[in-house]
Amino acid sequence: MRSKLALYLDLIRWNRPAGWLLLLWPTLSALWLAAGGWPGWHLVIVFSLGTILMRSAGCCVNDVVDADFDKHVKRTAGRPVTSGQVGRREALLVGAVLALMAFALVLTTNRLTIALSFAALAIAVAYPFAKRVVSMPQAVLGVAFSFGIPMAFAAVQGRVPWLAWLLLLGNLFWVLAYDTEYAMVDRDDDLRIGMKTSAITLGRLDVPAVMLFYAVYLLIWLAAQSNIAGAAILLIVTMVALAQVAWHYTLIRSRSREGCFAAFRANHWLGLTLFAGIVAGYALH
Repeated sequence: MRSKLALYLDLIRWNRPAGWLLLLWPTLSALWLAAGGWPGWHLVIVFSLGTILMRSAGCCVNDVVDADFDKHVKRTAGRPVTSGQVGRREALLVGAVLALMAFALVLTTNRLTIALSFAALAIAVAYPFAKRVVSMPQAVLGVAFSFGIPMAFAAVQGRVPWLAWLLLLGNLFWVLAYDTEYAMVDRDDDLRIGMKTSAITLGRLDVPAVMLFYAVYLLIWLAAQSNIAGAAILLIVTMVALAQVAWHYTLIRSRSREGCFAAFRANHWLGLTLFAGIVAGYALH
């Protein structure tokens, strides 16, 4: 049982929290913006645990769908499903249990949030298949990874205002940035097996495109903070965020596997920076 539990934890990337942190920070940021400050323990717990559970469930589905491809990629060949240590049906069952646990949390909110959760699930399940037909599947992932934003507004306000969709758009560009960095790690392997990614589609424009994606993301999210944060806080958040983006450029400009992977893994700090700015802005407003 201990060995099986270790495999399940590996299946859901438990030892690599960067993935669910990339989902958590924009979701919590949306909660604070929707509530105009502290949203209450109930919603913080629901969306924090729900984010971790759904990301874990998504890993299960993704690994089953991509098992035949992952065996040809250096970085993913040892994953539990790909290596045969966990069966495909078994992995799907684990994913279903995790998704049901997340849905149980959503049931404690309101009807609109529950309805949006079905759309979020559909997009999350569609993403692994998009990599076979869409030239930039990272855009599909961007919608999936950003759907906690309208759900957060729905849970707090009972509606989804235009600001929520604008923030979703901005967050989509952040996902395009960091998942293109991620795709740059596996570009050679993906070309060989015929997988479609933004890194392949963009070609030699990958690095400037990533910088453009970051710029659009920061423009939208920093503008959203301008109404609540004082000039000093906004300046600090902007400078810290731009410094991180500049650091990412130094990591990915040579397009090395190690540099691109390091840039991807560090992205959650950028999300945390903007979230901290929002929290500070309301605390000192």
